[in-house]
Amino acid sequence: FLFHLPSALVVILTLPIAIIISFICMHFLGVSSNIMSLSGIAIAIGAMVDASIIMVENAHKKMELWECNHELYCSRLEVIIDAAKEVGPSLFFSLLVITVGFLPVFTLQGQAGRLFKPLAYTKTFAMLFSSFLAVTLTPVLMTLFIREGALSKVPIIKYLFIIYPEERHPVSMILRKLYEPVARLALNYKKTVIIIAVVIMALTAYPFIKLGTEFMPPLYEGSLMYMPVTVPGASISEVSKLIQIQDHILMKVPEVSQVFGKAGRAETPTDPAPLEMFETVVNLKPEAQWRPGMTVEKLKTEMNDALTIPGVANSFTMPIKARIDMLSTGIRTPVGIKILGRDLNEIERIGEEIEKRIQEVPGTRSAYAERVTTGYFFDIDVKREAIARYGLTVKDVQEIIQSAIGGMNLTTTVEGRERYPVNVRYFRDMRSDPEDIKRILVPVMEGPAPATAPGIPTQSRITQVPLGELADIKIVKGPTAIKSEEGLLTSYVYIDFSGRDVGGYVDEAKKKISSLKIPDGYRLQWSGEYEYLVKTHERLKLVIPLTLFVIIILIYFNTKSFAKTLIVLSAVPFSLVGSFWLLYLLGYNMSIAVWVGIIALAGLDAETGVVMLLYLDLAHERWKSEGKLINMGALKEAVMDGAVKRIRPKIMTVSVILAGLIPIMFSHGTGADVMKRIAAPMVGGVVTSTILELIIYPAIYMLWKGREIRKVEEARSYGIEKQ
Repeated sequence: FLFHLPSALVVILTLPIAIIISFICMHFLGVSSNIMSLSGIAIAIGAMVDASIIMVENAHKKMELWECNHELYCSRLEVIIDAAKEVGPSLFFSLLVITVGFLPVFTLQGQAGRLFKPLAYTKTFAMLFSSFLAVTLTPVLMTLFIREGALSKVPIIKYLFIIYPEERHPVSMILRKLYEPVARLALNYKKTVIIIAVVIMALTAYPFIKLGTEFMPPLYEGSLMYMPVTVPGASISEVSKLIQIQDHILMKVPEVSQVFGKAGRAETPTDPAPLEMFETVVNLKPEAQWRPGMTVEKLKTEMNDALTIPGVANSFTMPIKARIDMLSTGIRTPVGIKILGRDLNEIERIGEEIEKRIQEVPGTRSAYAERVTTGYFFDIDVKREAIARYGLTVKDVQEIIQSAIGGMNLTTTVEGRERYPVNVRYFRDMRSDPEDIKRILVPVMEGPAPATAPGIPTQSRITQVPLGELADIKIVKGPTAIKSEEGLLTSYVYIDFSGRDVGGYVDEAKKKISSLKIPDGYRLQWSGEYEYLVKTHERLKLVIPLTLFVIIILIYFNTKSFAKTLIVLSAVPFSLVGSFWLLYLLGYNMSIAVWVGIIALAGLDAETGVVMLLYLDLAHERWKSEGKLINMGALKEAVMDGAVKRIRPKIMTVSVILAGLIPIMFSHGTGADVMKRIAAPMVGGVVTSTILELIIYPAIYMLWKGREIRKVEEARSYGIEKQ
C-alpha cells in the first residue's frame, strides 16, 4: 500500500515492542503463556498497527503537499510533526476505546472467567501499549525513516525507497477508480442510501433469530468420555459383562484407537460413583485418519446408535470437561435438572415423570432420572430375644456377619517392598443368596460338658446355630446415595442431546414440563452448561451497557460533539450485519466466545469510525478555511475529497486487521474451535462495517453539515430580499 520500505519499518517496529512490554506485564501478573493468552495478541495484532499506519500515511500526504508548496512548512521535520499532531489525539482515543471495550471480559466469573481473562489481559496490554507507542515512538521513527535517502537512487531497489504522490500511487489509483463512482452515487441519493442501510440492518434480524445459544463452543480434547448409567441393583459380574460388550462395540468404530471402561468408584472419597455408573475413555485416532466428512458430533451419533442396550441410558462428553462439570455443578451431561424437596420417594416420582417428557423433546439423545430409592440391600435384623437364649450379644452376631460376608483381615504378607492384606470370608457361592446367608453358622457356648472322670476338668460345649434362627434376613429397597443442596434432599435428571443449541433445547424442554404439577415444597433447578449460560448472560446484561456508556464518554471527549459521537457509534450496528450473517452461514451459536468477539469488534468499529470522521472533518475544515465552502455543491466536493482521497489508509487498516484474523478462521487443532468463534464476528463485522462506512458515512455527514450550509444560504437569500 505504501511502496516505501522505511515507512513500512516504522509500522512493523512498534509491533514487537508492544508485544514484549505486554509479556513483561503478563510475567508480573502471573499470567502464563497459553493458547488463550497468545490468542489475545493474535486478535489484537491487526489493530495494534492501525495507528502507526494512519500516522505514516498522513505524513506521506503532508510530504506530498510540502513538495508541491515549500512555503507551507520550513523543514521535513516540521511536516512530520504536524502530520502526527493532526491525527495523534484521535488515534490515541480510538485505541483507548478498544482497550476499554474489553472490560466486560474481566467481569466474567467461573469457567468463562478462567478461560477468557488471560486473553483479555494480553489484548488489553497489547492495545494499551500500542496506543502509548503510537503517540510517542511512532513520531520519532517517522522523523528517522520517512525520507528519500541515498538508496532511492540505486537503480534496482530505488522503487522501494521513493515516496510516491498519491495521484501516481498504483494502489491509490485503483482504489479511487473503484470507490469514487460509488461515493458520488451515495451523495447524490443520500436518503435512499441511508434507508437501504436501515433495511439491511432490519433484515439482519433473521439470522440473529436463527442463531442458537450455548455457554461455550465444544473444545475438542482428542478423546471422548462415554458415561452411560443403568438401573441400580446390577451385580458386579453383570456390570463387568456390560462393560465388555460396550468396549467391543466401540472398538468397531474405525476412528477409535483405544477403549478403557470403569464401573463403580475408585478407592478415593472424591469419586462417589455408584456401581451402575460407567466411565469409558475412548481414545480416538488423529483426525487425518478419520473417514472423509466425519466430525466429533457424527461420531457421537454413530456410537450412540450402536450402543443401544436395553436398560442403559447413554451420554457422551470429554474427559476433562466431565471432571470440571461434575466438580462445579454435579451434572456430567450438557444439561441437567436438579429436583429439590423433602421426601426421596416423591423426588424419584417427579424425576421419572420428567424423564418421560424430556424424551419427547426433539434432539434428545438420552434422559435418565436417578432412581434414588431403588437400591437393594441385605437387611439383617438381629432378634434380641433369640440371641439372649443362647447367651449371645449383638456384637457377637455382627462379628460373624462381618467375617463371613464382609471379610476380616487376619494378617499382612510382605513380599519384598509390597504388602498385601490376608482377608478371610466365605466363598462367593456360600454368600450370594439369602438362603445361603441364613445357613451361616454362629458358634454358641452351651455350658460345661458332664465330667468323664474324677479330677479331670470339664470343658464348655460349642454348638453351631444357623444365622437364620438368630436374625430376620430379607432384601429391602432403599436409597443408594443421598444428596442434598441448599438444605433439601436432591436428585438429578441427566439429559444428553445432539444437533441443537443449549438455549433453544432448554426453552423447548421447559415448555414440555411446564404442565407437570410440582407439589408444594419441591422445585426444579436447571443446571449443567445452561446454569453457566444464564449466570454469564445476567452479568453481561449489566456490564456491557456500563462499558458502552464509558465508550460514549471517551468518544465525546475526543469529538467534542454529540452528533459526531452518534455518527461514530452508528458503525456498531453496521458491523453486526456482517457478524450475524457470517455466524449464521458458518452454523455457529451465540456463545461466550462469540460475545468476546463482538465486544472486541465494537472497539474496532469505534476506531474505524473515528478515523473516517477525522478525514471528513479535516477536508471540511480545509475547504472552509480556504473559503470554498459556499454552497451544497462545494460541500459535496469537500466530502468527496475527505472520503475518496483518503481511501488508501482506510483500506490499509482494514486489510491489516483482516490479515490478523483470517488465518485464525482456517486454524485447526486444540483451541481452534474457541478462537474461530471469537474471530468470526470480527471478520464479518469488519468487512460490512468498512463497506457501509465508506458509503453511509459520507451521506450522513453531508446531511448533517448540509443543514449549516442551508441556513447560510437562507440567511443570504433573506438579506438579498430585504435589500
